[in-house]
Amino acid sequence: MESETVGYIPGTGFAQTCTAVCVEYALFQILIQLGEWNMAIEEGKAAPAFTLKDRNGDKIALRDLRGKNVIVYFYPRDDTPGCTKEACGFRDLWKKIQKFDTVVLGISPDSEASHEKFATKYKLPFTLLSDPDRKVMTKYGAYGEKMMYGKKTMGVIRSTVWVGPNGKVRKHWKKVAKAADHPAKVLEALNAE
Repeated sequence: MESETVGYIPGTGFAQTCTAVCVEYALFQILIQLGEWNMAIEEGKAAPAFTLKDRNGDKIALRDLRGKNVIVYFYPRDDTPGCTKEACGFRDLWKKIQKFDTVVLGISPDSEASHEKFATKYKLPFTLLSDPDRKVMTKYGAYGEKMMYGKKTMGVIRSTVWVGPNGKVRKHWKKVAKAADHPAKVLEALNAE
């Protein structure tokens, strides 16, 4: 059972009693109004800039990876069934993916410590980044309203963006339906170029 929260809704003068999901939705609406919400990831356009911390606390910036293909995949949570299958799929195809001068970045709201544990447990050779406030996910359209078990909810939308060496979006997989099969589809796309 979700606990109820009383929260002041900015600009309205009203307080509202609601669940944590309600508060999250209200924040989502505020982000949209402030222009911080950008679902317009378009192929051929510049990928939104970001800097996030990896499992060691080091800052990784997208701009520092210019000149390489960058696969940015967004996933809900470390060490859950679908997320593990997807991560292990990228791991298993790692050598083939590297032949295309490609960096893989996995982004979730998990902590650096969680990423360390997850990467070590499954021997993941690529970088996992922590986006606890979901700002990067929001910019990339990877966080928002989604259907889960027949109900609308706020959460991470499993998706992937391929950023080319020039910093522009080459391909956007907006909703990844089968996490286990997705890494092979990314490799197929890299191979087709």
